[in-house]
Amino acid sequence: MTRNAFTLGDAAREFLRHPSPWMIGTALIVSVVARGAVGDWQLTDALVPAVMLAAFPFFEWLVHVFVLHWKPRRLGPITLDSLLARDHRLHHIDPRDIPLIFIPWRALLWILPVATAVGLLAFPRLGLGLTFLSVLTVLGLSYEWCHYLIHSDYKPKTRIYRAVWRNHRQHHYKNEHYWFTVTTAGTADRALGTYPDPATVPTSPTSKNLHAAMPAPQ
Repeated sequence: MTRNAFTLGDAAREFLRHPSPWMIGTALIVSVVARGAVGDWQLTDALVPAVMLAAFPFFEWLVHVFVLHWKPRRLGPITLDSLLARDHRLHHIDPRDIPLIFIPWRALLWILPVATAVGLLAFPRLGLGLTFLSVLTVLGLSYEWCHYLIHSDYKPKTRIYRAVWRNHRQHHYKNEHYWFTVTTAGTADRALGTYPDPATVPTSPTSKNLHAAMPAPQ
């Protein structure tokens, strides 16, 4: 199917063939139902989503830089290298390999329980913790959809999405040391110094092979 013929419906059908959206979506439904059952709505239930929305680009940036772009390290006989980092390196090798676009389902087997534990144990009210979980799963599902759509053949049709699309594709095809946010453009990257003018940035020879040795200058 050509890029111009690939519709949002086509994208949605492919998106739903993968386990990660279903796992996060199930966690979203459970947390929303539980939040409604608990009640006890307070002003902080509106404050938590606002803070999380503002912080999410920075969370994306930190995870992308320090977890996904982790360089394997030796600690005696042990190599420190996570599944998330390994799969992300494969994702850079072939950004169009669809299963590698998604958060690995095996990682979600521990990420979702940890997030649930934080929601249930780290907040002063059960209702507030469930608000956190509901918003977190919405953000997670939005991240998966946005990331998949950028790597699909769907053609950007709005100015905002075109900026997000261009931002992430520059990270893959221009230089892997910049443009670390996925669901936004010019937010955390601008604040943290990784949003240069693309015209001033050389095309990286290692964008498809993270952590490879740079070639010697001629």
